[in-house]
Amino acid sequence: MGRFDLAGKTAFLPGGYGEIGVAIATAFAEHGARVAVAGRDEGKAKALAARLHAAGHRAFGLALDATDVGAIAAAVEKVAEELGSVDILMNCIGKNKEQKIAEVTTETFDDIYRTNLKSAMFLAQAVAKRQIATGRGGRQIHLLSVRAQLGMARNGYSAYCASKGALVMLVKQHAGELAPHGICVNGIAPTVVETEAARSWFEDKARFQRLLERIPLGRVAQPADIAGAALFFASAASDFVTGQVLYLDGGLTATQ
Repeated sequence: MGRFDLAGKTAFLPGGYGEIGVAIATAFAEHGARVAVAGRDEGKAKALAARLHAAGHRAFGLALDATDVGAIAAAVEKVAEELGSVDILMNCIGKNKEQKIAEVTTETFDDIYRTNLKSAMFLAQAVAKRQIATGRGGRQIHLLSVRAQLGMARNGYSAYCASKGALVMLVKQHAGELAPHGICVNGIAPTVVETEAARSWFEDKARFQRLLERIPLGRVAQPADIAGAALFFASAASDFVTGQVLYLDGGLTATQ
């Protein structure tokens, strides 16, 4: 596996049991990492861990409400106790609720902020404390979106775009602060990924066709595309990369 070998590393994937998270967790495990998957649905987290275990990998599933700062700290400690370390944070948490500007409620805006940005801040903090204490360096990777750079015309994306755009700056700030400790911090920002969560894009044929026409490579992303980028950022192949956001979008942001 060479530069992509993750043997001896523990990867923590909050929000990691969706289709993108499954692809990433599987790639990490296949390259030798111990994998901890966490999220609100403990059953889904444990089910994925069981699948990985059945395939011969070491994995652990646990419940986590990432909007609860105390719960984040407790989960990180639990992962370290169970699997020995927390070398890689792969933050897969994120949500959206479309509301046009005249319809945005404080409840929705606060919910999206807490889920997409506040949770990232305190996941990063809790993992960084553990990584700094061990003195082994580490990786922190956040899942963003092309909406961190591009607004969404005609759709109600105020909360989502604002939270993902702010997360770009959180990545850059944390990269600068954590670099002296050998911790690299980066982000992955895909366009639409072909998953159940993105079903609305595929059900509206006209909307989907407009999307494809804007992507130079002529297709949306697959979960495996995201897993490849995550593996790069998690491994020694990216030893000299920090503070970067990879727009994994088939050329969309390069041409808009």
